[in-house]
Amino acid sequence: MTKNKKSNESTYISEIAVHGLQEKKGNDIVRVDLRKLNASVTDFFVISHADSSTQVRALADSVEKEIYSSLKQDPWRKEGYELGEWVLLDYINVVVHIFKTEKRSYYGIEDLWGDAKMENYKSA
Repeated sequence: MTKNKKSNESTYISEIAVHGLQEKKGNDIVRVDLRKLNASVTDFFVISHADSSTQVRALADSVEKEIYSSLKQDPWRKEGYELGEWVLLDYINVVVHIFKTEKRSYYGIEDLWGDAKMENYKSA
């Protein structure tokens, strides 16, 4: 796959992930574009949070459903779903982080990537 095609695909996956979060009223949705950073491990982080473990899991389910129905793609890895404190959905070039509210503040992922371009989105 060419670099441009990979970049377009990762942009599209990140947009679908944002839509999935918006559908279930994810809080403070941020898309972090890591493509121009030298030491980045992925193209995009998509980050959101919810007040309960139940909603964290609902957000994760929505993102998975939206990406699967659009691209027939499951996450390469999925972590933290059972506890619902911090769910990570890894689509290789896009990593979705869904936190319980207090965990997001504690870990401050956006602060770690302060040099990256960030876009904020509202819930639907």
